[in-house]
This record gives sequence, C-alpha cells and structure tokens, in this order.
Amino acid sequence: MDPIRPDPRRLVPRTDAVLADPQIAAAVARLGRPLVKAAVAAAQQRARDGAIPPAEVARDALAALPDHAASLRPVVNATGVLLHTNLGRAPLSDAARRAVEAAAGCADVEYDLATGRRGPRGAGALAALLAACPAAEDAQAVNNNAAALVLAATALAAGREIVVGRGELVEIGDGFRLPDLLAATGARLREVGTTNRTTAADYAAALGPATGFVLKVHPSNFRIEGFTAEATVAELAALGAPVVVDIGSGLLRPDPLLPGEPDVATALADGASLVTASGDKLLGGPQAGLLLGDRALLGTLRRHPLYRALRLDKMALAALEATLRGPLPPVTRMLHADVQDLRDRAAALATGLTGHGVDARPVDCAATVGGGGAPGVELPSAAVALPADLAAPLRARRVVGRVENGRLLLDLRSVDPADDTALRTAVLAALEGN
Repeated sequence: MDPIRPDPRRLVPRTDAVLADPQIAAAVARLGRPLVKAAVAAAQQRARDGAIPPAEVARDALAALPDHAASLRPVVNATGVLLHTNLGRAPLSDAARRAVEAAAGCADVEYDLATGRRGPRGAGALAALLAACPAAEDAQAVNNNAAALVLAATALAAGREIVVGRGELVEIGDGFRLPDLLAATGARLREVGTTNRTTAADYAAALGPATGFVLKVHPSNFRIEGFTAEATVAELAALGAPVVVDIGSGLLRPDPLLPGEPDVATALADGASLVTASGDKLLGGPQAGLLLGDRALLGTLRRHPLYRALRLDKMALAALEATLRGPLPPVTRMLHADVQDLRDRAAALATGLTGHGVDARPVDCAATVGGGGAPGVELPSAAVALPADLAAPLRARRVVGRVENGRLLLDLRSVDPADDTALRTAVLAALEGN
C-alpha cells in the first residue's frame, strides 16, 4: 500500500514565516511591507499551483521584487532619439544626480542659514540661469514650458488679446494643443496671417488697446516649406507691444549643429520681452519651464498667485543649478559625439556579440534630436544591427532600440559609453531567453 503523501499546498510556508526570512526582512526595510508582502503572496500561490517547490517561496518572491519602491525603471535608450519624450527626455548629468540626492532631505531651499530667516526660493538656480544667459535682465523657473506660457498668458493677457500667427498654433504629443492651453487662461487669441505666410504687417494691423502681448512660437515638431514667410523677432519687437517667444527646446545660445534651432540669447538680443523654454530638452536638465527677459514683466509673473502653483520643487531646482554650473550634460555630449568614435564602439560591440554566435553587425545610421527639437535634422550615427525579433526580449531587459528595414538597431549616439557593457550583457541574455 502506497504511503499517504501530504498535500503539497500544506507545505507552503506561512506569510509570517516568510517575512521573518533575513533577506525578505531586508527587502521590507528597503521597499516597504505592502510591496514585499504582495510578492510573497504571489510566490505562495505559485507554490500552491505546483509551479515552484514550497521551499523556494522566499527566493521566488525576492526575484520578483523591483530594485526600487517606485515603479519607474531605468532603461538604456538605444533608439537614436536623444530627447525621447516617452523615456524621460534628457538624462541628468552625474552632477545633477548628486545635487538631487543632496536636496532630497531637508535643504535650505527657502532659508538663509546666515540670518536664520526665510530666504529667496531657488536663488542659486536662478543665478546660474542668469550667468548662463547674460542677455536676460531676470529669470524665473516653473515646472514645465507649458506652465511658463500659462503663467505669462494669465498674468499679462487674461481678458485681453494674444496676437499670434496662424501657422504657429501647434499641436504636440498626446493631442496637446497650444490654442486650447492659451484660451484656458482667459486670454483671447487674435490669429493673424495664413498658415504658410505671416508678415510683420499682419501683426501690426491686429495691435490695439486690447493687446496683452505678441506671441511667437517655434513650430518645433514640423516644418512648412515652399511659398512661406514669417515675421522675425526683431520685426515684431519693433511694433512696440511686448513680445513673448516660445523657443521650446531650451537652447541657450546658437549651436552650429542646429542652425535652424532658435536660442534664448539670440531671441533676447533681437528684442524679445520674454523667452520661454524647456529645461529637460537641449539644456539637458530636469523638467522645468524657463522664463528669461524683462525684469518688470518677470516681476509681474512672480507676484501672480498662479506662480506658487507652478513653481519648481527643491530637487528640480538643485538639478537645474547643477546642470547649468556643472560639466556638460549627457545630451550635449551625445549631440556632439564624434561619428568615428560611435563607429568604433559599434564595431567593438558587434565583434563581442558575434563571438558568442549573435547575428550582429555594425552599420551607419542617422539619429535625431527628438523632444520636439530640430525637426528634420539628422545626426550621422552608428548602430549595431540585430535580428528584429530581439526587440521585445531586449525591452524586457530595459533596453529600447528601433526596428528599421527589418533589423533591430541599437543606435549608440543616444547610449552613454559607460552602458556599452550592459548593452552587450542584455543582448546575450535576451538571446538566451529566446
């Protein structure tokens, strides 16, 4: 007669016993009890279903736990899009990351250590911004470029008119439309010109007592070609009304690689009253909306009640200052990377992979700026071409490339050289997982 065997479900360890495991307890201290307890419960259920032995519950739960309590996971951006909006746009520099860590606890964000009294908020970041753009009389920072435009429109044009060219009423990602944003502030849009041609005379004819300001927007994610005309900032400034220029990308000064990309310094030199820009694009810093220009206008914005709802937190202020004062941020290095260096990296990576039987070869390709910046500009680059069916397994290992002409390209212009080894390891692991 066969001996009676115990039901394996009864051998599954109790929750309190698993939580008492030293490694599980350490995970609780790092990630919090609810997250770890949920992983333990899932492992217990797998043991009851016979998927794992009951003795492996703690190990299985540990393997399922994330590295951090937050759900955001770091990825390697091998898409060749330097400012990939869905991947968080600009990666922060090491200096900015250390500044964020220093500011994460209690910090003197609004406290004067010398006097023991309240101090100006973000004074260091704003001083760094002015030092980086001496043409501006004053500067302010809010939580993104849309917020910068909302603050300017609300403070300067609520109940009044914003004069703007029809060809500059843009829509960006996820269906976000600029005219809807501006109308929500209580300002009235006075559209002038046509989609393809708008002149200074069109703006001049629309100006009057109801004008709050003239708005010029850089159409950063599309181009109009052919029979076109647009008024320059200098022409608009000569009309006498305040001119707000939304350059979008955050370029502080001209860059020879991006000849068509507007920058803050040039717009101010041409007579703009205020310039708005993003901090997490070509500037290479954290998400922020930058406002630079006329001291009196910025004072009006700073005193408006809406400013408090839009201001930057201490960690963004720290990252912004460190980006401006510290070494070149990753985006700048990627933008100006030497093409031959990229080819050498691609060749080395491909050689290391083919030595393990991977169908890999180095190829020339073209990267882009992304993030709504420099539309139509292609940056010569180099990539490792792999079988397209590795795209999904690599995404599971937090490596994102792009599929082009039936091959998966890992474009190295958007990859930090320090991540090349991790890239190789991920490809080999993805191949084994297939």
